[in-house]
Amino acid sequence: MTPDSKRNFGPQPIARVLQERGLTPNDLVRASEDQLTHKAVSRAVAGRWLTPNMQDKVRRALERASSSQYALSELFSYAGSSPPT
Repeated sequence: MTPDSKRNFGPQPIARVLQERGLTPNDLVRASEDQLTHKAVSRAVAGRWLTPNMQDKVRRALERASSSQYALSELFSYAGSSPPT
C-alpha cells in the first residue's frame, strides 16, 4: 500500500449530507468564518484525509450553512483516527 493510498478513505458521509441538504462546496466556503477553501471541501467529500482541525472547520461551515448540528463521526468515517503514516 502506498503512502498516498493510505490517505484516501473513499466517499465520506459528508457527501450524502450535502446532497440531502442541497448544499454545494461553495455554500460551505461562503458560510465559513474560518479560512476554508473549495479545495479543502472537495478533499473532505472525496475522502482525502484531513487534519482534525480542518475536519472541524468543515463541520462548523456545514453547521452554519445548514442550521443543524453534526458530530465529526457523522461526517467523516475516519474521524478521531491517527494520521496515516
